[in-house]
Amino acid sequence: MTDFTITFQPDNISIKVEEGTLIAKAAQDAGVFINNLCGGEGVCGQCRVQITGGKIDRDDQSRAFFSEEELAKGYTLACQTKVHDDLDVLIPPESRIEGAQIMTGESDRSSATGAAASEEQPSGPLVRKVYVELPEPTLEDNMADVERLFRGIRKILGWHQYEITLPCLRKLSEKLRQNDWKVTVSLAREIERYRIIDIEHGDTSMEPCYGLAVDVGTTTVVAQLLDLGKQQVLDVDGTHNMQASYGEDVISRMIFACGKGGLDPLHAAVIRNINQLIRNLTSRNGIAPEAIRAIVAAGNTTMSHFLLGLSPCSIRLEPYVPTAYIYPQISAREVGLNTHENAILETIPSVASYVGGDIVAGVLASGIAESEAVRGLIDIGTNGEIAIGNKDWLVCCSASAGPAFEGGGTRCGMRATKGAIEKVQILNGAVQYQTIGNFAPRGICGSGLIDIIYELVKNRIITPDGKFHRKLSDPRLTFVDDIPQYTIAERDETETGDILVITESDIDNLMKSKGAVFAAIKALMDYIGMPFDQLESLYVAGGFGSFLNIPKAVAIGLLPDIDREKIQFIGNSSLTGARMCLLSEAAMEKSMTISRSMTNIELSNYQPFMDEYIASLFLPHTDRRLFPSVDY
Repeated sequence: MTDFTITFQPDNISIKVEEGTLIAKAAQDAGVFINNLCGGEGVCGQCRVQITGGKIDRDDQSRAFFSEEELAKGYTLACQTKVHDDLDVLIPPESRIEGAQIMTGESDRSSATGAAASEEQPSGPLVRKVYVELPEPTLEDNMADVERLFRGIRKILGWHQYEITLPCLRKLSEKLRQNDWKVTVSLAREIERYRIIDIEHGDTSMEPCYGLAVDVGTTTVVAQLLDLGKQQVLDVDGTHNMQASYGEDVISRMIFACGKGGLDPLHAAVIRNINQLIRNLTSRNGIAPEAIRAIVAAGNTTMSHFLLGLSPCSIRLEPYVPTAYIYPQISAREVGLNTHENAILETIPSVASYVGGDIVAGVLASGIAESEAVRGLIDIGTNGEIAIGNKDWLVCCSASAGPAFEGGGTRCGMRATKGAIEKVQILNGAVQYQTIGNFAPRGICGSGLIDIIYELVKNRIITPDGKFHRKLSDPRLTFVDDIPQYTIAERDETETGDILVITESDIDNLMKSKGAVFAAIKALMDYIGMPFDQLESLYVAGGFGSFLNIPKAVAIGLLPDIDREKIQFIGNSSLTGARMCLLSEAAMEKSMTISRSMTNIELSNYQPFMDEYIASLFLPHTDRRLFPSVDY
C-alpha cells in the first residue's frame, strides 16, 4: 500500500501514513492535537483543518460544515477526510490547544482552612525505606532468609503481614550475604500488609525515596513529584489530556472505546501523558525515572478505568455499572509507566459511575469527612459532581451539565486556553473583556460565558427566561435569519477575523447547564432535609471554579445564594487528595472508607431533581425566594 507524508502546521511535524488513513488518526500518531468533541463521528465540526498543499476528497458530511468560501480555501474535517496524497495540513487556532490554563495545585484563592489543615496525617508514606541489621543464621537460629528479614522489620515497624515480590526474593540471599546481613528495604503499604519492593546494599534509608501524585482529569493531567521521606513536594507539571483527540468528554470517549476505536488508544494516551510528565519532572530535578517507587492517581470513574485498561462500556448504559469501584494496587510497570521496576500504582477508589476518585480525593482534601459541621464540595465541568456531609455521613450525586462550561455547545465557546475571553463587563452599552494571556480573542470560555449571561440580564438586554428584548435599540444586538445575537468582539478585534457573538441558543444551553448544577445541589440538600444556610462551607474545586466570579455565578442561579464567605476555592483538590494518600498510609485507608461510606443519589431516577431542574431554567430561578440577595 502507498505511503504518503502529512505535515502538520504550525508545529511543522511530519509523519508517513498509509493511504486511506484519516487525517485525525495521522495527527494522533504524530502527537499533534486537534479538537474533537464527538470522538470522530463527524457531527461536532470541531476538528476543522485547512489543506494548504495536496489534494483531498471530501464527503457530504464534511462539506455541510463549511461555506463555499471555506471549501475553496481547503477547509475540511480531519475526522472524516482520508489521505490519498502528500498533504500540508494547517491546524487553525480554533482547533488547537495553546496556553491552556492548567490547575497544578491549590488555588491562590483557596482558603487556609479545610484542605490544608487536613493534610496532617499520623502515619508514614505509602512507600518507605527501612534499614535492618540481621543476625547471621546459626544451627540454633536457621529460619529462612525471608522470614529472618520479616522478623527484623517487625522489630522496627511492629506486627503486620509482610510479603516480598518475586524479583526481590530472587536477589535476597545474595544481597544479605554480600552485605553482612545489613540492607535497606523499600516497603509498600497495601491495606493491612507491607510488601518488599526493593532491597539495597547497606544503609540507604536517608537517601531520597520518590513518589508521584497524579490528577487524571478529563481535560488535563497534572503530576507532583515528591520526596516521600521528607514529605516534600519537589515539582509539579501538567499537560492537556491526549485522550481529547478521541473525544472531548467522557461520554464521547466511552463511545469511541466501546465502538470502532477500542479501549487501547485511550489507555495508551493517558499512559503517554503520565510518562511525559515523569520525564519532565525527573529531568528537571536530576532524578532517574527509575527512582520513582510509588504513584497515586485520582480521576473520575471513566478516567480510572482508562488508566488501568478496564472496560468502561457499562458505565454509560443503564443501570450504569462500572467494572470496579475499588481498584487493586498494581505494579506501575504493568500498565506501561516508566518507573522503578517494582514501583506501585494506587488508584483512589470511586463511588459510582459518575462520582469517581477525584471527588473522593476532594472530600479527603477538604476535610469534610472529619468535620463536625456539614460542608459541601462541588466540582463543575461537563458533569457537576457534588458531595455533602460531615464525619458521620456523606451523600453525593452527579449531574450532567453538558459541555457549555467547557466551551462546547455554544457557537463561539472554547476551552480556557490562550485567547479565550474569560471576563466580561457591559457598561453603558460598551463591552469590556479580558482574554487569557491578553491575546486577541479567539472565543469565549466557561467563566466568560457566565459573565456574559449575568451582564446581559443585569443590563436588561435579555429577560429572566433568557430571551433577547427584540425591540432593544443596541447596535450589538443583530438578527441573522431572524435569530438574535449579541456581539462580544468585532471582526477586527479577533485573531481569526470572525465575529464573536452569543445567541439565544447559546444562552439556552448555558441555562440548562447552570440549572442542572443548581438543581443537583438543591435536590441533595432537600434529600438530607437541610436548608442552604446550614452549610458551614461550600468548597469549589477544579480549574473552572478557580476562575469563576462567585457573585455572578450566584446571580444567574448556578450556585446557591448563601454567605459569600462560605464559598471557598480549594483548587485542584483531586491532586491534593492524591498527594495526601501518597504521603500517608492513613489517608489512603481513609479514602477507602470515604468511598464506601458515601451514598450516591442517582439523579436520573430521582423525580425531585427533575422538578428542581425545570424550576431552575430561569435567571436566577423561578422561585426568587431562593435568591434573596439577587437584584436585577
